[in-house]
Formats: sequence, C-alpha cells, structure tokens
Amino acid sequence: MGSIGEYFRLVRETKRLSMDEVAMKTRIHPEFLKALEEENFTKLPDQVFVKGFVRSYARSLGLEEEEAIRRFDESAGAFYSKQDAREKLRVRQAEDERRRKANKKAVMAAAGVALLLLALLFTREQSAVSPDRSGGSEVSRRPAMLPPPIKPVDAAVKERPREASEARPAPDLLQKATDPSPAAVASAVPEKLPPQPAIPFLPPSEIPSTGELAVSERLHLELQALELTWVLVQVDEGQPQEVLLKRGDRARWSANDKFVLTLGNAGGVQVEMNGKPQGPFGPTGKVVRDIILARP
Repeated sequence: MGSIGEYFRLVRETKRLSMDEVAMKTRIHPEFLKALEEENFTKLPDQVFVKGFVRSYARSLGLEEEEAIRRFDESAGAFYSKQDAREKLRVRQAEDERRRKANKKAVMAAAGVALLLLALLFTREQSAVSPDRSGGSEVSRRPAMLPPPIKPVDAAVKERPREASEARPAPDLLQKATDPSPAAVASAVPEKLPPQPAIPFLPPSEIPSTGELAVSERLHLELQALELTWVLVQVDEGQPQEVLLKRGDRARWSANDKFVLTLGNAGGVQVEMNGKPQGPFGPTGKVVRDIILARP
C-alpha cells in the first residue's frame, strides 16, 4: 500500500467520501482525481501541476502533504523521468534539424557568390583581350582629347558655384521586439482546510482517570501497524479520534467501559486489549467499521 493511488483511495473510502465530494473540496476535475487514484499518469498534465493536485488531495483528506508528495515521487518518478528524456530528445532533434537547414542555406549562398565572381572575372577577361580585326594601321582610332576652352575672366568671376542640395538622411528603421509573456495556466487552488489537531498517545500510567476506576481496573487498548492503516477510535462515549498509522507505529488508549473501532486496513494492524490479542477482523485492504471491544 505504498503507492499514491492506493494511499488516497483507502483513506477516501474509509471516510466515506465520493469522488465528486473530493472534487468540490479541492476544485480539481473528477477525471484528474480518478486518474491519480488509478495512477494513469498519461491522462494527467505536467508533473509540476500534478504535484499541486497531490497536495490539495492530501489536505482534503487530512493527510500530511510531504508524505503524499514522497509517495507520488516513488510512484510516478519513472514515468516523468522517461517523459523528460523524450522531451529533451525532441528538442535536440529539432535543434539539429534547424542547424542542418542553416548550414545548407549557407553552403548554397557561398556557391552562388562563387559563381557570380567567376562570371564577373570571365566577362572582364573577355573585354580586356579583344583582337583588332580591321587589319589597317596601328594608329589609334580614338578621338583626340582637346583641352577645355578658356573662359573669359568676367564670366569666371560672375559664375557662382552651385549649392549642393541637402541630402536627407534615410530614417532609421526601428524594429520593435516584444517578448510574449507566458500563458497563465489556470489551476485549481483548493480551499485551505483547518489543520487537524494532533492526537496525543499517552501510556496508561499517564492517562488521567475520568471515572472512579483505578488504572489497573480500566481497559487498555494497544494497536501496532503492520502496514499503512487509518484508524478511528471512540473511547467510551467520547468523541471519535482518527489517526493514520505507518508501519511499525504503536498507539494506546484507555477506557472505563468500551472502545469502538473503525479500521481502514483490517489486516494491516494488530489489536490487543489488556495484553490479550483481539481479532483478526478482516484481510489486508478491507475496511471494517464499528468494532466494539468492551469489558467481558
């Protein structure tokens, strides 16, 4: 009974709570609660959100949150580790594909530039080396360069240099880059339940007597947990007390007339009254209610 799903299911059924009642307390969808009890982690969201579900479920049942988280890590650790490995592999493959495409584009661009340079060089060599097909004299047929005409002094004085037109600088292009904020994931925030008071377990010698009987004449009940067990104990006509016993835990109560027990795991606990074994009351995992242990 160490798995998280069986842990929650046992306590919920012992307290006679339906899945819908727990969903109303925790504000978590019943399908998620059912998947958590069945340990069907493929139907649950990411691990960080599921841990919030586990804490809320534990609070609604009056259980310790850290103990519930520890059991969840033991039950779901392997699943989420494989999920993280698959996600890392997918990201690495996407990055490799992006780099491959970028390298391919760079190679194609370099090849294009090289072809363009070769074409330019070939064209330049063809224009520089052109044979003379006229067969005539070697006198150059280019027109003679004449010196520029000399302007009169008056015209030179009257001439004004033209003012260069003002060049308007091209406006800078501003690129606005805004990073999108991450999407807010709506998660159910359960209402905080008031913490249950701790139940003191006192040895018979330290339990104050409420009646006229001496300590040696009273009934003494002792429970030892063999497995995880939820227990509800009513001493005489007092208020019922509940406690979750882990394997190896012991608990003791004293009464004048009787005890009324409810065991969430009948086969997971040993019961003695005044040193005499009681039971057995049922197999492992069975919920047994209203067991009366009274003075013979």
